[in-house]
Amino acid sequence: MTSETLLHPRPPRLRHPGWSLALLAFAQFIIAADYNVVYVALPRIGRDLDFSGQTLQWVVSAYAVALGGFMLLGGRAADLLGRRRMFVLALVLYAVSSLAGALAGSPGVLIAVRAAQGLGAALLFPATLSLIGGTFPEGRERNRALAVWAAAGGGGLAGGALLGGVLTDLFGWQSVFFLFVLLAGVALPAAVPLLPADAARAAVGRRRFDLPGALTATAGITLLVLVLAQGPGWGWTSSSVLAAFGLGVALLVAFAVIEVRGRDPLMPPRLFARAGLVTAMGVTAVFGAGLGAQYYLLTVFLQDVLGYDPLRTGLAYLPLTLLNIAGTRVAERLVTRTGMRAALTAGLVSGAAGMVLLGLTLSPHAPFAAVLPGVMVTGFGMGVVWTAMWIAAGDGVAAEEQGVASGMASVTHQAGLAVGVALMVLITNAGTGGLTGEPLRRELTGGLSTAYVLAGGVTLLGVLIARLGRGRRSIRAGAA
Repeated sequence: MTSETLLHPRPPRLRHPGWSLALLAFAQFIIAADYNVVYVALPRIGRDLDFSGQTLQWVVSAYAVALGGFMLLGGRAADLLGRRRMFVLALVLYAVSSLAGALAGSPGVLIAVRAAQGLGAALLFPATLSLIGGTFPEGRERNRALAVWAAAGGGGLAGGALLGGVLTDLFGWQSVFFLFVLLAGVALPAAVPLLPADAARAAVGRRRFDLPGALTATAGITLLVLVLAQGPGWGWTSSSVLAAFGLGVALLVAFAVIEVRGRDPLMPPRLFARAGLVTAMGVTAVFGAGLGAQYYLLTVFLQDVLGYDPLRTGLAYLPLTLLNIAGTRVAERLVTRTGMRAALTAGLVSGAAGMVLLGLTLSPHAPFAAVLPGVMVTGFGMGVVWTAMWIAAGDGVAAEEQGVASGMASVTHQAGLAVGVALMVLITNAGTGGLTGEPLRRELTGGLSTAYVLAGGVTLLGVLIARLGRGRRSIRAGAA
């Protein structure tokens, strides 16, 4: 056995690779759909459970805060405790918490449920991504697997709004949570026969979990995501926001010191020498801050400006879903044939152009057909970038560290998303205080237009990051 084999062991052979990939893609669909599925159901949830206007946003924020805060911990857990084990644990958590959500009778219970779902996603996402990275050989085969996985994620993000609209309109908001009990129940029995077995705990050797690093990183990231999510509502200079920000920064500084000095760190500093991973972290942050705001902005336009009901809002997401999936398929070919930078640049430019086009065509009385071109161009660009950036995140990373690498890129994505949505909420609602009826729709449209153009500009920053990245220009079939 050569030293190269020890450093980069061959991926385990799967009996049914197609079905295994289908299961991993299905898990990604669950994560992505759960993120967006409650958006169109929020008004009915608020009315039925007597949420105040200030607390209703926590139905979304609780999920985002838990997802962002625990992602790095989830990645390390997948590497050390076993990817299949974490995959199964996360699905069980999803099923139990979703059932509790469907039966929730108070705002506090539902917010706790959303936080538990976010924790489930933080465990499931890196386990799923690292299973692909550790199971499919780097090159064309892994690119193709990630394209399928990304297509499921893109379909879940846009399809979540569709499912949320249809289910809420026909069966009530509780059906949105029952849906995830069903989805997790379908995936769980397939995990053991289709996913590679985890190594015995003894095979991990003397690697430790790095509890101090895990605690400081999780707490610090959670506090900063909380600040970004709640800053607009609480006030950026409020004592709560300033205290959470200061404590979060202090904890992350302590985390950095622990990682540099530790013998077996949660986030090995040597991974920052992987140019592809560093580039991916920058692009995921920009993707979240720019293109990631699309779902919030489009939902506000459809429901608050055009007056769409949940069902019609969900159906309006179909074109975005289809073009997103098409973009993921194109990304696989672009990365393999023309290179990572070219794929990222093409997707980012397309996405930015679509956002700016949307900003220029929004109108309080425009039919949906008038903004459809911008929606479609944006959706295509999002699909290309979403696939390429996760391929970049795993480029050249050893199989036993795929989980933490995906967790690192995921944390920057969630941080960017929290910043972007907070900023877009602030811009969209800046001049709406005290307005109703037609004046409110006009002001919302103006705010949305500004937010879309700004989001397009933020997205273009990713082009600079991609072009300056020192990663390999191309990941071709058989690349080492």
